[in-house]
Amino acid sequence: MGRMEELPEYAERVLEVAELIPPGRVMTYGDVAEWLGEGGPRQVGRAMSLYGGGVPWWRVVRADGALLPGHELRAMEHYRTEGTPLREAARSAEGHVPRLDMKRARWDGGGGAGDSAHI
Repeated sequence: MGRMEELPEYAERVLEVAELIPPGRVMTYGDVAEWLGEGGPRQVGRAMSLYGGGVPWWRVVRADGALLPGHELRAMEHYRTEGTPLREAARSAEGHVPRLDMKRARWDGGGGAGDSAHI
């Protein structure tokens, strides 16, 4: 499968960052773009949606902590398995789906996760 050869260089870098995020932690689309020093949240989101199926995609999230529409159940399985901090959904929230607790779950690329070197 020559799939990796077809990957645009930016997408490859985005996926490398996604693979660095430790279990139980998340980075926002904007965090990933900032880490790379290139692009923005939309470019990261596009790279993840097109090429991110083979990496821990559930660890790259929206800044508001809302789960990716259409992927909530699969993401919740991963979050529960990894112990990712969640906030209970408000009763008014559609479907009562919890959100990520961004204050506790957000990873800045710093220590405690093994190799914290930037790409």
